[in-house]
Amino acid sequence: MMQYREIGKTGEYASIIGLGCENLDGKPFGQIKDTIDAALEIGINVFDVFMPGNEIRENISKALGGCRDKVMIQGHIGSTDIRQQYDICRDLPVVKKYFENLLRFFGYIDFGMMFFIDSQEDYQGVFETGFADYVWKLKQQGYIKHIGFSSHNPAMATRVIKTGLPEMMLFSINLAFDLYPAHTNMLSELHQGLNKMAFHGFDPTRAALYTLCEQKGIGITVMKTLGAGKLISVEHTPFDQPLTVAQCMHYALTRPAVASVMLGCQTRAEILDAAKYLDMKDEQRDYSYVMKTLRNDFAGNCVYCGHCQPCPAGIDIASVNKYLDIARLDVKNVPPSVYSHYSGLAHSGKDCIGCGSCERRCPFDVPIINNMAAAAELFQ
Repeated sequence: MMQYREIGKTGEYASIIGLGCENLDGKPFGQIKDTIDAALEIGINVFDVFMPGNEIRENISKALGGCRDKVMIQGHIGSTDIRQQYDICRDLPVVKKYFENLLRFFGYIDFGMMFFIDSQEDYQGVFETGFADYVWKLKQQGYIKHIGFSSHNPAMATRVIKTGLPEMMLFSINLAFDLYPAHTNMLSELHQGLNKMAFHGFDPTRAALYTLCEQKGIGITVMKTLGAGKLISVEHTPFDQPLTVAQCMHYALTRPAVASVMLGCQTRAEILDAAKYLDMKDEQRDYSYVMKTLRNDFAGNCVYCGHCQPCPAGIDIASVNKYLDIARLDVKNVPPSVYSHYSGLAHSGKDCIGCGSCERRCPFDVPIINNMAAAAELFQ
């Protein structure tokens, strides 16, 4: 059965599996219709429509038919196809033309996404022109319900979030990306081929971004979950062996603030294959073995993999560690929502009996007993 998570503080609940519609572009309408029908049948309720082409927008709208209100659309503002090529545009007359076209097909947009903010130039094009004002007015006028943005750059994404404008973001998250230094151009790396020699353990800027989002109630939907298919490919994986689709999904879904992974399924079969994740056991989703094939760059850091379970005291150790990580980002200003999530746990850090069974099982030597004590003190 499909699971749903709130997207930040928006009040909207997304299926943990979403549909990234990019790979439906250029496909026959029958295939698009069958894929979308399959998504609706298993309870997928969030679609990403960044593609600016008229035909694909029309086909998705037609395939949805009377089910438009059963799904939430991530529609991108600033995505154009002048000369029939995907492009990033900040020229307001052009931006308005393409967004009004999107509205014509879908009536309204649930998440109006400021498209592709990866660089200083991108940032200035949005926040130092009339672009951001236009997006804000779209929300005030009811054409979009919530403001979001898309990015692949953790430093720039952090800067955008701190403006206070967005309520959610579409960000590229997978195990390989999170092991690259923050300054890396991930789209270039993806094109050239992922190289594990560049991995340096979890990049702190990326980890801080995810915890900042949780702290501020900024929901994350995930793109590039499979690394454009490279992470699940024997030929192209940067690891000693490829990950499965479920392992890639689970990695992204265990990051703080993540609500949904937007998979680029293009057939009914791919939708149904992704849905197998919902019925899998934890060991089938486990991704931590891949980390153990790399240098021991993860020592002392909880990756929320769950190897510490079961706890004799019934503590959900990964969740306690996650809330502790978020709180440590700014211990003087821990959001009420984090306190609420922590207090909602059936058993928490104060219940730790110090038996050490979790630490013996942890692949990354996390000081779990100390963390439980720290959480008990911080959240008392």
